[in-house]
Amino acid sequence: MIKVKFFSENNLINGFEISGHSGYSEAGSDIVCSAVSSAAEMTANTITEIIRDKAEVTVSEGFLRLTVTEGGESSYKLLEGLKLHLEEISKQYPQNIRIIYGGTKNA
Repeated sequence: MIKVKFFSENNLINGFEISGHSGYSEAGSDIVCSAVSSAAEMTANTITEIIRDKAEVTVSEGFLRLTVTEGGESSYKLLEGLKLHLEEISKQYPQNIRIIYGGTKNA
């Protein structure tokens, strides 16, 4: 199962952590993992490379964590968009994705 944790500070989503594998299909053909990974990577790359806000990013096999350390409204809106996107995917694949809200980056 993919676990998605959203971090918030001052009522704004300021980061996320995604870990695990969906188990929907074999690696390389798992559409749930592909959808989640693609959305998360696009969000992280847009925040750091396009918007150019400062963020702490950790990536390893089956794991991505991003926390905006110095950001503006664009990054927070993008993170809200990621949350909505992943919520929709989790409605279609509830056995494969679990979303946790309101965490802190240290939790």
